[in-house]
Amino acid sequence: MSLWGKIFGGGEDAESVAPVNPDNAVRVAGRAEGRVQGVGFRFFVQSSAKALGITGWVKNMSDGSVTMELQGEPQIVERLIAKIKRGNDWIKVTAFESSTLPVVAGEDKFAIRY
Repeated sequence: MSLWGKIFGGGEDAESVAPVNPDNAVRVAGRAEGRVQGVGFRFFVQSSAKALGITGWVKNMSDGSVTMELQGEPQIVERLIAKIKRGNDWIKVTAFESSTLPVVAGEDKFAIRY
């Protein structure tokens, strides 16, 4: 595991994951507020998502929040959201909003967007 992985949690980096069957998948748009920028939050989300086989993306916003789209099996996406809400010693999520989106067929990566 990389040094960042040891500090911020999550799993080993992976190039891609097997796409989830769209019939068994959900896609959730999320927005996290709190101490979520400048603390490795995007890497935390990305490495945790990859470890769980979730695809999508995460991005810092100019208002200090972080938005993301998470796609995978419903119970696995919920596990990731629970982990995001818990944060760690540096990350403190004070609010998390979510809504459902249509599944993106064939998606096989989780990216940090800039």
